[in-house]
Amino acid sequence: MLVKSVTVGSRVGLHARPATVLAESVQGEGVEIEIAKDGNDEFVDASSILMILTLGVSHGDSVTIRSEDATAEQLEKIAKLIESDLDAE
Repeated sequence: MLVKSVTVGSRVGLHARPATVLAESVQGEGVEIEIAKDGNDEFVDASSILMILTLGVSHGDSVTIRSEDATAEQLEKIAKLIESDLDAE
């Protein structure tokens, strides 16, 4: 299993627009990736906008992503996405 911790870069956290961008990107990878807010061991499906929203992740929070199926490159791509400001236009 690949696991990586990252800091959320979006200034609004993983809310509506950033959660949508993240979920769509995970869907595009075609592998199962899970995400959890650090300090909470409850991982959720990172391809689900609603599940991401339930985490209540804010700017600067640390999250962990993990996958049994993803390659290191796929997980790194998603990690870099989380670290960027997904709400920037």
